[in-house]
Amino acid sequence: MADAETICGLDIGTTNTRVIIAASSSEGLKVIGVGEVPSTGIREGIVFDLDATVHAISAATRMAEGMAGIRFSQIYVGVTGQHVESMNDRGVIRALAADRQIIHSLRRRDPIDPHGVVHPTDIAGGLVAVNTHIVTGGQSFISNVLKCVHRAGLEPAGIVFEPLASSAATLLPEEKQVGVVLLDIGGGTTDIAVYADGGVLHSATIPVGGNILTNDIALGLKTTFAEAENVKRTYGSGLVRADEADQTFHVKTLDGRSTREVTSSHLRGIIVPRVLEIFRLAKANIVERIPRDQVLSEVVLTGGGAHLRGIETAAAEVFGLRVRIGVPSTVAGLSEAVNRPDYATAVGLLLFGIGEKQRPTGAVLRTVASPEQAARSAVAFKAIDRISDIWRLTENERVALFGDVASAKFHRAHVADLTNDQFERLSYVVGIFGGLESVFEATDDTTSWIRSANNDFENLTPLDVMTSAGIAGLARVRSYVDTWRAGW
Repeated sequence: MADAETICGLDIGTTNTRVIIAASSSEGLKVIGVGEVPSTGIREGIVFDLDATVHAISAATRMAEGMAGIRFSQIYVGVTGQHVESMNDRGVIRALAADRQIIHSLRRRDPIDPHGVVHPTDIAGGLVAVNTHIVTGGQSFISNVLKCVHRAGLEPAGIVFEPLASSAATLLPEEKQVGVVLLDIGGGTTDIAVYADGGVLHSATIPVGGNILTNDIALGLKTTFAEAENVKRTYGSGLVRADEADQTFHVKTLDGRSTREVTSSHLRGIIVPRVLEIFRLAKANIVERIPRDQVLSEVVLTGGGAHLRGIETAAAEVFGLRVRIGVPSTVAGLSEAVNRPDYATAVGLLLFGIGEKQRPTGAVLRTVASPEQAARSAVAFKAIDRISDIWRLTENERVALFGDVASAKFHRAHVADLTNDQFERLSYVVGIFGGLESVFEATDDTTSWIRSANNDFENLTPLDVMTSAGIAGLARVRSYVDTWRAGW
């Protein structure tokens, strides 16, 4: 692959830690290295043993680098756990609590008036609103993960909420459009992502996964956890109604000196109730947080838990929808190693990495070239300048707070050369420091400044409103920067 660029992903799970390396070029994405080792320092997405987690990351990294024949330093890191929360917002990003940070701010669609126009460029309308799916995480939990990554000698290129990574690797655009539920069943957690109308509607994590099945088997069959895991993988079944003949097999006792005879129906009686409970918990989480009239057409199961034979029947029983197993199918190279449900997150991290650096075929970015959009970008740049001047931000602080669009490189660039993603980034980062209430408390000076900069006050866009909020709320949010600086 000529002129290939290396992209790496790190999936730190409760059961296994995986590192994946791929070469990305115009020919596509090709996996060239994989490393997988057991995890012993993380539970339900939370690091409880830093040294053990660092050791697992280092070991998986060495394996992947050895297979790929290269060394790397930057990696995209997956995060999960109950500390991660999501919400849908319209127009502005609300101020966060001091102990939380934004992981994703994902644009869903831009409805004009009540008619749901998806691409509103150059379309007349009475109301424009930016619908956004915002994912936040607990700073201390994320900090512990990143601390482990740094101690393993790596530099995080970005963090990704794991169900969104798994979705990128396993869901089709058509599924995201008509309505789909993704359940990534890991060892300690089940990650949830719901898509509709082409965007994320809900994402969450519940603290139950495949390990709870293993625990139940160990208790029910009076054997060790390791033997129970082997039994689950070899003989386990999630079939709600089994028509197959009963099978007999032997299980080691706790002391390992003898075995006892067990039937498949007995094992299924242990597994199926717990699988149904996991799906009911996931369904309750979804029902509580999406509109009652939202139509969903399908459930996609992925993650290590999706290897359980017949698990689709249990999901169909609970959700009443068509169910399929999701496997990554968008990469070449080492296909046997990664085209499995348990590698959905790892492959998805690579796809997120591509999205940061270069879009795959079919997702070419359109530059912001219209005079109207260029003028609005200029307004946002002026707002960042004013905020930077008042707070006396250094160049590094500007980039850390506002992203690369605030760097000297982008700041000197003509705004018409900005990509759509960079234009949207300006919309979000300027508005995040203000609150919706500050728009209504905007001073006459602020209003005049916005009017003179935009030259079209009657047609203010969400970007302009967010800019106004950011300027008007400067004094109110100064404490955020002081707090951030103290811990930077």
